[in-house]
Amino acid sequence: MKNILKVLRAERDWSQAVLGEKLNVSRQTINALEKGRYDPSLPLAFKISRLFERAIEEIFEDDKGEENA
Repeated sequence: MKNILKVLRAERDWSQAVLGEKLNVSRQTINALEKGRYDPSLPLAFKISRLFERAIEEIFEDDKGEENA
């Protein structure tokens, strides 16, 4: 799953550790999310959406395209 977490985090000058603290997850989880190695749970996706005041669809994108629709 593609996402713009790294961009949103950089805009606020937050480290991965700071973002992790705000979301109650580890820095390693943030790193894995940013690199696309981990897809967030739905509750975590909602927390991220609320924190950045963006729709989930603005932050996360299915990297498989429309083939699964």
